[in-house]
Amino acid sequence: MDQREWLTEQFEETRGHLRAVAYRMLGSLNEADDAVQDAWLKVSRSETTGIENPGGWLTTVVARVCLDMLRSRKSRREAPLDEQAPERVPSRRPGTDPEQEAILADSVGLALLVVLDTLTPAERLAFVLHDMFAVPFEEIAPIVGRSPAAARQLASRARRRVRTPSARGADDLTQQRKAVDAFLAALRGGDFEGLLAVLDPDVVVRTDAATAAAGGPREVRGARTWAPGAIAAARGARFARPALVNGSVGLVVAPRGRLFRVLSFTFSNGKIVGIDVIGDPARLGQLDLAALTNS
Repeated sequence: MDQREWLTEQFEETRGHLRAVAYRMLGSLNEADDAVQDAWLKVSRSETTGIENPGGWLTTVVARVCLDMLRSRKSRREAPLDEQAPERVPSRRPGTDPEQEAILADSVGLALLVVLDTLTPAERLAFVLHDMFAVPFEEIAPIVGRSPAAARQLASRARRRVRTPSARGADDLTQQRKAVDAFLAALRGGDFEGLLAVLDPDVVVRTDAATAAAGGPREVRGARTWAPGAIAAARGARFARPALVNGSVGLVVAPRGRLFRVLSFTFSNGKIVGIDVIGDPARLGQLDLAALTNS
């Protein structure tokens, strides 16, 4: 077997792993596939003699590609692929498949992807590679251009952000989670009575300028007043997942892993008494979000 055949074989054997790394780094199935493809273009031009751990080496290449993509995303720029690359490993992506992406997001945890998107690129890389794929900090350090100790600190900061402990007790959060799950199930199922059952009759729903309907009220009072319109406009509910929002259970709405809206709830006696619908990017950026177990 010549070097090219060996490299292609190694790449195909690790493709699933590389795609998993890229998806957790980028939060988008299409971008993950692009990153894996771009990684192939890079490794196909590389000298591979003497590589003892091809899986680890390929993971590093994909991680560097993803880091560049995250940095480009943060600065609102795009980095084009090299159109002069010699040859491609055929992509297995059949096209955009929202259902497949939704299943993959659920397997990772959509709320976790949303929280990861609030990290700096270096923090996200350090956390994903170390905490999710057990890559040593000695191997992470050169990717982010830091010492192993500094890379460890990046992962530690990310871990605190991702797993922010709530000041509330576990029983309180469990009760909130039940109410939010019932709320979400009712919206998805178009269940008017189910929605009324979890809402306080005098619930107050507030929307910011980014989420309010044109010409519509910014505040609505009363479950029976608000529920019909909520059910009629509930198409986005399939993208919603529970998450901790400022220490309480709320909902994040994130098509393709990109934070779009947040629903923050106020609870009393197991009922939802207040809902704040937040879509303004500045306000979204100020929220303290954390992933819930099995979210």
